Amino acid sequence: MVRRIPIVLDCDPGHDDAMAMILAAYNPAVELLGISTVSGNGIIDKVTENALRVCALAKINVPVAKGAGASLLGAVEASTEIHGETALDGAALPNPTFELEKISGVDLMAQIINKSEQKVTVVATGPLTNVALLLKMYPELKSKIEQIVFMGGSATRGNRTPYAEFNIWMDPEACDVVLKSGLPLKMIGLDVTHQALITKDIFNRLADLNTSLANTLSSLMKFFAKTYDEVFEMPDPPLHDPVAIAVLIDPSITKNRFVNVEVELNGKFTRGATVVDIYNREERTPNCHVALELDVEKFWKLMLEAVSKASH
Repeated sequence: MVRRIPIVLDCDPGHDDAMAMILAAYNPAVELLGISTVSGNGIIDKVTENALRVCALAKINVPVAKGAGASLLGAVEASTEIHGETALDGAALPNPTFELEKISGVDLMAQIINKSEQKVTVVATGPLTNVALLLKMYPELKSKIEQIVFMGGSATRGNRTPYAEFNIWMDPEACDVVLKSGLPLKMIGLDVTHQALITKDIFNRLADLNTSLANTLSSLMKFFAKTYDEVFEMPDPPLHDPVAIAVLIDPSITKNRFVNVEVELNGKFTRGATVVDIYNREERTPNCHVALELDVEKFWKLMLEAVSKASH
């Protein structure tokens, strides 16, 4: 029997985070052990409520804990222009069916990693604040972490500033901690997630599932499509976060380069930009596998299969 990959998911739901939760919960290759939340797409109380509501919607039953409400330097921002006032606008979601854990998101991750017989993969689809705090507060657990896969950054342009991607821009200092951790890292940046577009064909395939869950997700994604078109002139929005789960299920889904990645902490115009040295011009030691190409059909097959499975 193939062993499932144990993961903890650190997220800020968020439309694409909701889809990542469903993919993690309903693909048999992955064992979702717990969810921690982080301020990002919305303030911490909103994204935590959203995590619980998505669990109710998709019948996901894992512990959920509230994590950091601000960056390491205390900054609080929200992506309301993309995700709306609730951070998950577009459809009415059911009330939570269980309560939050009494411990923090960082402590929940630490507890799960410590108790696991196998090494645990940490998947982060929001700002990296909780992951940095985990590494700082529980350095003895580093040996029990298989790898860190994070959705964030870009080898080219940004989406929050011209060069900084939103998750990294939210907490560059946290990203710096992760990049310097010495752990195996995989960066799922805009280069690859902008290939995971929710096209009319994808909306049609969601509609063909003809389930209550698929219809609700379709409504959420239509809101996401509207804001992406308004803000970025992208009528087919990118489903960023589930790509970070898909690469665990099937590593062949992306083509990667093992390169040096640093994060800009001080640039007047470039703070939060990931500096990805694809051609090793600076001759720094590679520290991160950066995904650059996506097998689009393989990705959507995994995503839609998970939605179908969650619907029954």
